[in-house]
Amino acid sequence: MNHKRVKSSMGSKIFTILNSLFMIAFVIITLYPVWNTVAVSFNEGIDAVRGGIYLWPRKFAIKNYQTVLAMENLVTGAKITVLRTVVGTASALIVNALLAYVVSRKRFLFKTQLSLFWVVTMYVNGGLIPVFLLYRNLGLTGTFWVYVVPGMVSAWNMLVMRTYMLGLPDSLEESAQLDGAGYMTIFFKIISPLCKPVYATVVLFVAVGQWNSWFDAMLYNRMKTEYTTLQYELMKLLSSVMQQSGSASAASERGAGAAITPLTIRAAATVVTMLPIICLYPFLQRYFVTGLTIGGVKE
Repeated sequence: MNHKRVKSSMGSKIFTILNSLFMIAFVIITLYPVWNTVAVSFNEGIDAVRGGIYLWPRKFAIKNYQTVLAMENLVTGAKITVLRTVVGTASALIVNALLAYVVSRKRFLFKTQLSLFWVVTMYVNGGLIPVFLLYRNLGLTGTFWVYVVPGMVSAWNMLVMRTYMLGLPDSLEESAQLDGAGYMTIFFKIISPLCKPVYATVVLFVAVGQWNSWFDAMLYNRMKTEYTTLQYELMKLLSSVMQQSGSASAASERGAGAAITPLTIRAAATVVTMLPIICLYPFLQRYFVTGLTIGGVKE
């Protein structure tokens, strides 16, 4: 008996050690690209082209961040990006949650047909030109709402929410209906509090997509500087740097030893744009491990 206990204890210790080593290696592999990007962003441009920068900048400089933060439309782009992220995420969450609640109800007659229709839209696309013409005819081009309205309904997000809602006990809704609660009361006071984990996941996905989006600004609001976005401005800055810098050797011949380069500008822009998402994630991460039926009854 003692021999078996010793073997079990030794096996448990070996598993703990190997598991700890694996998790440490996983954390290092995950964090290294981010740390390396930060190190490159604080390095002189021409020196960074030589390579060999891993954990610390070889020649410290803040010229890259000065260039990024000195962009002409930086403030306007940041305001529009924050606004579209907040409004777009909130509207997408509300609309998709309501649609998911409707198609997850057993009494809804067309839930199968609608679900199939939304699945088809995930694989079939009208194309760039038809979509552009549609938005123009709807009066969305040249406005802020072109960032919000097209993203209100997402088949993927809706189906994820619907699947989560289908897993909730039916007794919750049945007991509420016996007490005289309507569908909207059930949705807001019973279903939604239990769906916080999936809501948080969808919010994070939509917020990241809205924050990082730049193609729609270039396509629909290129001539409207008042509706420019941060990502679009950073893309234009990177393009201009690539055109102006030429090669690192040419810059060195001109004596611009601390000149900026596309490599360091890209790293600085990446750090600037990822900070808000990094700050947002800890507030949503705790909901990912929330129980399925918190505050509800178990069947």
